[in-house]
Amino acid sequence: MTCSRRILAALAVLLLAASDLWAQNTSKQESRRSALQKEIAQLERQIKENAAKSKNALNELTLVRRQITARRNLVEESRLEVARLSDSIAVRTAEAERMRERLEDMEQHYRRLIRNAYKNRDARVWYSYLLSSKDLGQASRRYNYLRNLSGQMNTQGRKLIRMRSDLEADLARLDSLKREAESIRSSREQELQGLRQEELRSDQLVSSLKKDKSAYQKQLETKRRQVEALNREIERIIAQAIKEQQEREARERAAAAKKNAGKKTPEETRPVDYKLSGEFAANKGKLPWPADGPVVEGFGRHNHPVYTTLVMPANNGVNIGLSQGASVQAVYDGEVKRIIVMPGYGRCILVQHGGYFTFYCKLGEVSVKSGDKVKTGQVLGRVDTIDGQTQLHFEVWKEKTPENPELWLRKK
Repeated sequence: MTCSRRILAALAVLLLAASDLWAQNTSKQESRRSALQKEIAQLERQIKENAAKSKNALNELTLVRRQITARRNLVEESRLEVARLSDSIAVRTAEAERMRERLEDMEQHYRRLIRNAYKNRDARVWYSYLLSSKDLGQASRRYNYLRNLSGQMNTQGRKLIRMRSDLEADLARLDSLKREAESIRSSREQELQGLRQEELRSDQLVSSLKKDKSAYQKQLETKRRQVEALNREIERIIAQAIKEQQEREARERAAAAKKNAGKKTPEETRPVDYKLSGEFAANKGKLPWPADGPVVEGFGRHNHPVYTTLVMPANNGVNIGLSQGASVQAVYDGEVKRIIVMPGYGRCILVQHGGYFTFYCKLGEVSVKSGDKVKTGQVLGRVDTIDGQTQLHFEVWKEKTPENPELWLRKK
């Protein structure tokens, strides 16, 4: 009896641990699925807005291909979730079956005890059992055993009832898991249909783009000039901001040296920019996103999606797809250094964080002005639709060097 109880207890612990692990995995899986579904919905809105406001097939192709990638990831997540559920069902079913077998063994043993107790219920049998003791010690032990036997049998009976109830509840949960797996399989089929439609749309756009290569070469050249102009202006503004900071530091050092008559400059006289630079750098990979949307173009140099021999202008930041009027927030505390207007980029805001700079472009409405101190999460403005695209162009610079913003922003 004691061995059986230990085995049942171990099985119960295993079932509980498996339940906790399954719940954690389910939460993570559902979070990933929700994020992908949200991204697909955002891209779908972008595609519709692009179609309504612009006939730029390249913009639409970029969005459709990004949507295809998200949809493929969603299909893969569904496949993994179904596989995980199937494995979990198999493991939990086997464990439940082992518990059922143990319960049946214990119940049979319990029934035999009950029958024996019933057969020997005559009080004379118990008296004979006590009187046949070899000594008073044995008689006392036999008496205590008989006295506690009834209570132990009742307690064991209640335990068996609870265990069977728990087993039935676990089997009911397994049935629920099976229904969930079937539901995910069904939704996966719908996702595959959506994927096939998006791939067909992509092929149609590619065919459209291939008809007039010269027109898209002209568009590409216009885009290249806009990018180069933006990069030159950013470099000029950052160089000027660094020069102003260096001049300010030189004045402060001179004033401190004069005041301290050759003494070592105390730490508190150092400009706050050094402290802000360190804090900004320490948050690499943890910064909040400036807006909630999918990245439709990443950092670096890319080839044309159709004319693969044509190299697109280098992207010193990332482009984030948004809805018209979506708010854009500062990713960290800093100071607004400049607000400029650039062809193809609309209004742009440069925020300084010590030796680091963040740049927010393609804004229509601006909520700050040069010289303003801003806090993390503070709204800087709202995104506008420019050349048929409703996107935030976001950059991160370390002094005069652009860096990949996705390495600075927290993982979604």
